[in-house]
Amino acid sequence: MKAIQFTLSGKTAHFKRPDVNAYAYFTYNHIPKVTLLGLLGAILGIKGYLDQGEKEFPEFYERLKGLKVAIVPIGRHQGVFSKKIQVFNNSVGYASQEAGNNLIIREQWLEEVVWRIYISSESNVEEELLKKLFENLLNQKAIFIPYLGKNDHTASITDVKLIELSDVPNAERLDSLYLSSEVTLDEETWNDKRPYTFEDILPLRLNVIGMYECERVGKTNRVVVHAKQPIYKSEIDYVMFL
Repeated sequence: MKAIQFTLSGKTAHFKRPDVNAYAYFTYNHIPKVTLLGLLGAILGIKGYLDQGEKEFPEFYERLKGLKVAIVPIGRHQGVFSKKIQVFNNSVGYASQEAGNNLIIREQWLEEVVWRIYISSESNVEEELLKKLFENLLNQKAIFIPYLGKNDHTASITDVKLIELSDVPNAERLDSLYLSSEVTLDEETWNDKRPYTFEDILPLRLNVIGMYECERVGKTNRVVVHAKQPIYKSEIDYVMFL
């Protein structure tokens, strides 16, 4: 299988969790697939939420939802990034009904984020659109500025290349995020001496009313016993597409 591979990184990132905002706006631990589609839509110049109007979905999602993507977290702590709460003021006047019209905002930001992203050439999107996406990535071209959740967090896209992925029917290792429901792991055996398992709930789709549809996603160095979906190998990673 042909695919395009690139490194997506940034000094900070914030992928807002809509379900928790009592004290602060919290972030997902990794870039959700829906957000990644929005970033790729920006590269192509496809319209987003602000231009959705009465349509069922924003244009970027309608046209790119069939993309097969794999996300490999890269970091010193098995792909778990540091987080800090940032506090700042919104004093535009209409932000708050409090005295002085000053709203204090607290946001949890991820720091020094890095992912290796794979996009399959066998994705279920328009052929010309996929070709244009690959061309823009390879030529370091973007119509709109890509960012990591908000325009405070500029995205860096580097090391872009076309690659071949080989199907590995009995792979015992996975480096990418995977759907927990699709993978059975050996509870006692790991692929190196420092065992870890990370799990999170991440948005993978939008439903008909524009809300996130989430699933449990994992990252581990446990040995894979069985996978319901194919596992592919690049020169450096074993990946499963979301």
